[in-house]
Amino acid sequence: MATQTVPYGSWKSPITSDLIVASTIRLGEVRLDGDDLYWLEGRPSEGGRYVVVRKSPDGKTTDVTPSGFNVRTRVHEYGGGAYIVTNGTVYFSNFADQRIYSQTADHDPIPLTAAENGCRYADAVLDQQRQHLICIREDHSGSGEAVNTIVTVALGTGAEQILAQGQDFYSSPRLSPDGKRLSWISWNHPDMPWDGTTLWCAPLDEAGRLGEAQQIAGSRTEAVVQPEWSPDGQLYFVSDKTNWWNLYRWSPSGSTEAVCPRAAEFGLPHWVFRMSTYGFRAADSILCTYIEAGKQYIAELTPSTQAIRPIELPYSGMGSLQVNADTAAFIAASTTAVSAIVRLDLTTEKAETLQRSSQTSVDPGYISVPETIEFPTTDGKSAYGFYYPPRNQDFVAPADDKPPLLVKIHGGPTAATSTALDLRIQYWTSRGIAILDVNYGGSTGYGRDYRDRLKGNWGIVDVDDCVNGAAYLVNDGSVDGDRLMIDGGSAGGYTTLAALTFRNRFKAGASLYGVSDAEALAQDTHKFESRYLDSLIGPYPAEKERYIERSPIHGAEQLSCPVIFLQGDEDKIVPPNQAEMMVDILKQKGLPVAYVLFEGEQHGFRKAENIKRALDAELYFYAQVFGFKLADAIEPVLIHNLP
Repeated sequence: MATQTVPYGSWKSPITSDLIVASTIRLGEVRLDGDDLYWLEGRPSEGGRYVVVRKSPDGKTTDVTPSGFNVRTRVHEYGGGAYIVTNGTVYFSNFADQRIYSQTADHDPIPLTAAENGCRYADAVLDQQRQHLICIREDHSGSGEAVNTIVTVALGTGAEQILAQGQDFYSSPRLSPDGKRLSWISWNHPDMPWDGTTLWCAPLDEAGRLGEAQQIAGSRTEAVVQPEWSPDGQLYFVSDKTNWWNLYRWSPSGSTEAVCPRAAEFGLPHWVFRMSTYGFRAADSILCTYIEAGKQYIAELTPSTQAIRPIELPYSGMGSLQVNADTAAFIAASTTAVSAIVRLDLTTEKAETLQRSSQTSVDPGYISVPETIEFPTTDGKSAYGFYYPPRNQDFVAPADDKPPLLVKIHGGPTAATSTALDLRIQYWTSRGIAILDVNYGGSTGYGRDYRDRLKGNWGIVDVDDCVNGAAYLVNDGSVDGDRLMIDGGSAGGYTTLAALTFRNRFKAGASLYGVSDAEALAQDTHKFESRYLDSLIGPYPAEKERYIERSPIHGAEQLSCPVIFLQGDEDKIVPPNQAEMMVDILKQKGLPVAYVLFEGEQHGFRKAENIKRALDAELYFYAQVFGFKLADAIEPVLIHNLP
């Protein structure tokens, strides 16, 4: 097919929303159990249900979770740590009732915890000696704030006993190899687990009762994550006390030492339970992932010598790492390949792809490979991002045309974007719309100092970095300064709305379940994030005026460009009224505005039809606003006040 000259935004692309959702699944929570490998699949085609899948040594892949069950916990609302598997038995949290179930290959799931007790469970470990699970429990049965504890759940009776209580939050209960010690992490309001946590260790008696707990590491200004016991009974953990999340080792004799001091991130912010960046081959052999200068590596680390040897693999993003003596398994992606479950033979260091998040094969001629950019921002500092130029082998634009730019803002805001292939980004670039994916100040992967830039400055630093990233690409001639768009979900939606409201750089935007009223968020959200804004903006209500100043809803008279809002009607993290108040104001102002409410969706869209609709609706909205012709027919969106 001869290359056609067509304006940017009007290129016909094979990367359609139907293609994206028809064969796309979410992959998560890799587990190793002997020679069996397990993982979670979130399936939009099944209403977003999560299923445990097993890959056995004979190569057979089997769904473990039967119809009617959904392996997902609501602890902290974001979940994670929804299941474990030991000797072929799976213990999991079921989304509908939040009970723990046990399941074997020849038996349907059996409930362990009581029905309708108001409790949720996550991050379990099996205490084989004492025949109980040790896990996090979040109790919503009272009238006040949920109560978080570490509990045991007896395998025979389901009886529960509290092991640790009194702190606002707990995570990562981990049992020593001999079963005689338990370690865990705790923290209190107003801190988040990437601000300051405490690592504890206590002896366990034969009945499973805890002795006196000893503080191992952590403080209000030190974030400890992912404690793990080595095969020889030493406790490892990741701490950011030197600015970088580095790996440390503690022995019961009381000594603590760094095992690989480096200006690199060996840990991640624990938004969800059971995040894993390292594991043990043997007592003195660790397989780990780390981020250095914005690039992620996988490597073998020898703690006794502090030697680290990167393993050459074709991936730019890796997570959920699980390790045993012979095998590593993880979720990986590259700039040209979607995320997949990967098994790595540690003897040959050969990687095998077991399951892809999408079975779709896209010709490389339609794939935009990102360019890492560093650009100047406020106060003489630098910020980072990934620029995706338009790419479609069938089309070029007129010589005097420059592409529209969509700036994408990741959620969190304490999170990060990566260069892993995302077909939702390629959906735009293959149509002739450039993308800038920004890791603004406050993002992870660049050290604690960079992460702390956002403290007290949410709605300022992130907005400045997004505006300056767009300006950088306009000034170097890459994109059209008159067709700048911005979108983001959740906290990214807040940054989007703040940029549209308090700056004049962008010409249109999309808020996906985004925050418009910071004060309302501080007053009406779940426990895990209920004090998050204390560090991002300031203590509430003492700093009430600052909340009002930073809230797009209170500055809506300054907003002068079109916006589309996409929202789930069951969202407990950012309730629908946050979007609806903003929509009403824009209607009254006479600005083009659209609102799409998705029935049965929570924070983020999991159903195939809604993921499709959200993508297409945003594209349709921009086409109407900027007047470019779409190559495909898209179901229209009601746009109020469109001339």
